[in-house]
Amino acid sequence: MIPAEKLARWQSALPFWISFLLIPVAWLGAVQGGWTVILLPLITWYLFAALDRLTGLNLENADPETPAEDLFWYRVLTSLWVPLQAATLFGMIWYVSHSGHLSVLEKVVLFFGVGVITGTIGINYSHELMHQKNRTERLLGDLLLAMVLYSHFRSEHLLVHHRYVGTPRDPVTARYNEGFHRFYPRVLRESLISAFRAEKARLARKGRSWTDTANPFWRYWSLQAAMLALAGLLGGWAGVGLFLIQAGVAVWQLELVNYVEHYGLTRKHLGEGRYEHVLPQHSWNAAQKASNWLLINLQRHSDHHYKPDRRFPLLQNYAAAEAPQLPYGYPIMTVAAMIPPLWRRMMNPRVRHWRAMYYPEITDWTPYARAANPLPKGSV
Repeated sequence: MIPAEKLARWQSALPFWISFLLIPVAWLGAVQGGWTVILLPLITWYLFAALDRLTGLNLENADPETPAEDLFWYRVLTSLWVPLQAATLFGMIWYVSHSGHLSVLEKVVLFFGVGVITGTIGINYSHELMHQKNRTERLLGDLLLAMVLYSHFRSEHLLVHHRYVGTPRDPVTARYNEGFHRFYPRVLRESLISAFRAEKARLARKGRSWTDTANPFWRYWSLQAAMLALAGLLGGWAGVGLFLIQAGVAVWQLELVNYVEHYGLTRKHLGEGRYEHVLPQHSWNAAQKASNWLLINLQRHSDHHYKPDRRFPLLQNYAAAEAPQLPYGYPIMTVAAMIPPLWRRMMNPRVRHWRAMYYPEITDWTPYARAANPLPKGSV
């Protein structure tokens, strides 16, 4: 176990700062153009897949009782990313809109790459921030989500996903044999509706209407409108178009990760809309070192569901005997998810093994695969 005094050193936090190296790469593409505009996706997907191979697995665990004051360098990391992402995104919108050295194709490819980092890094950091009790951190998380026009993710994730993961009520639990290209349009539609209903129900329990100013959707819509307006102010309609490209790519990156994290893993239905508690076996995990640096330990997903507000450096690794393991880190698994036959070849045998290991008593998995079991009691 890594003791608190070692974890508190800036040297221990330094590998997680590797994501900040992507910002100068983005600006290199904007200034140089040409082949450099494809560097962001190449680095984020393929270089980190190679680094995973070179660096191996990280099976160490930090002391989970480490106090928050010893995590200064980790907390600064996620908070500092917010202004740097905003400066990069909107600075590049202004720059490419006022310079003539990039072709239309180069601009599109460049902002595709920007979307890769606002999704892979930005939304992931917003996920860390939204789980904290500190109001400033939660606001920073809202700003990151507004930059990709996906603010409702906060409500859906906190009020629905963590409560109902692995049940038919959770839109982002990917079903067994459901290819990503079917999952993606479904989750785009259902998660927005699900998030709004959850907030409406939360307000109704307090005797308030959904139109009440306490509904965070008013904040979501206002922040998103402000981001679109700023893109238009800096780059005109072209700026709005570039902003929408990166936002679309970012959301696609998020939902690819959501697809991977719980594919085919369902909680046992106990009857009459009751389900077992969320357990480590209900999330896929990966211990690849480099991709966990990039994704601030998101791949230690079982422990995140066990302690949702546990800060990322304290997330615990689970062994294969305790929780299901992916064969590779997210960089490879998300690419595989885009190719359904390859994905099914890799993952369906693992799901079947998981079923036999944890639920040998279940003989008919059809209701689970079709999300046809009853909705959880009390859900809306």
